[in-house]
Amino acid sequence: MRSSILCAALSALFYAAQSAAATTTVPVTPHDSYSSSVGVLGCKINTNRVAYWPIAIDCNNICVSLSYSGRSVYLLRIDRSGGAHDVSYDAWNYLITGKSASSDPTAGGAVDMETENVDVSKCASLINTSGSALPLSAANSMNYLNMCLEEKAAGNDSWVADNYILYNIMDPICTYGHDEKCALTDWPAQNQASCPHILGDPVSLTSDPVYNIRYPTGEKVLAGSSVSSSSSSPSTSDSSTSAGSPSFAFFQPLLLLSIISIL
Repeated sequence: MRSSILCAALSALFYAAQSAAATTTVPVTPHDSYSSSVGVLGCKINTNRVAYWPIAIDCNNICVSLSYSGRSVYLLRIDRSGGAHDVSYDAWNYLITGKSASSDPTAGGAVDMETENVDVSKCASLINTSGSALPLSAANSMNYLNMCLEEKAAGNDSWVADNYILYNIMDPICTYGHDEKCALTDWPAQNQASCPHILGDPVSLTSDPVYNIRYPTGEKVLAGSSVSSSSSSPSTSDSSTSAGSPSFAFFQPLLLLSIISIL
């Protein structure tokens, strides 16, 4: 009986510690120009909720929570920075002030905040596609998508492989191509999508603009341009879209081993 209780207690400690290990504190800085190294299309997501972390983009951990001063947001981690922990200016401003950068912009540098990887379903409201599938460029996301498809083919979990959609749009800020869906029908024999128009057709695309919120003025500007815009906002959710605010300590793996050895 005592042994069973002890095993249950150790098991509970182990799983609680695993959760705690996921939370880290990082110095977070504002970023005011949308980009995606894996070709996620800004016209199909909320570009005001993006994380630019200094680690490679994988096929599962593309949603993170970020918390500060009692406020939290969910962010899509779909670009890699050169070393900083950057986030969209609007998200940073909201965490600092509780207000959108568009309505009450503020300036500042790195601020320590708590972050952790969370289930991608937490970021579903940030993706404006059917079923919240990750919108990728059919012309320029294939290396990333191929990696994710190979992971799934090898028997591993791959959220992206199960939840992607390809568009015939060439760039993350959606300035070239056609806003049309493409299909990858013969993978892995063929690593090229089929689209209604020519794949990668570099025609000007103006129907799906992406806007940035300029730091530190809060001006909304067309991505790729310095011209401000007074047009209606792109598809973004309210600044107060929040995540939970768990408070965890770091887990020390040796702690569990020490308990076991003592027993």
